[in-house]
Amino acid sequence: MNPSYSPPMMKSATPAGVLSALLISFSAALISSPVQAQSAEVVGNADAGRKKASMCIGCHQIPGYKASFPSVYSVPLISGQSSKYIESALAAYKKGDRSHPTMRSVAGSLSAQDMADLAALYGSK
Repeated sequence: MNPSYSPPMMKSATPAGVLSALLISFSAALISSPVQAQSAEVVGNADAGRKKASMCIGCHQIPGYKASFPSVYSVPLISGQSSKYIESALAAYKKGDRSHPTMRSVAGSLSAQDMADLAALYGSK
């Protein structure tokens, strides 16, 4: 290594330069990665839902079950409900339009495909 060598000084990035670099990187990422259409409807699969239902069974498959959090109430049996109803209820919990804390937590962990699969499972019984 040459002891008299010193690296060139870096110019400090201007906000406009940083923004330009970010926009170029973002545009390149959008162009190079395939984007799935957001409007594509997710189709539920009852067999896949069966593998995901462990978090539902403990409350929604016990006849007469009452939960005590956040208050005592009767937990509905969801087998036989309309699959569209189940899917829309889960989406509402995830979005925060429905307020039960346990269901918000469970639904918050589900993808749209998970919700469709669970709805197909319970809607088919």
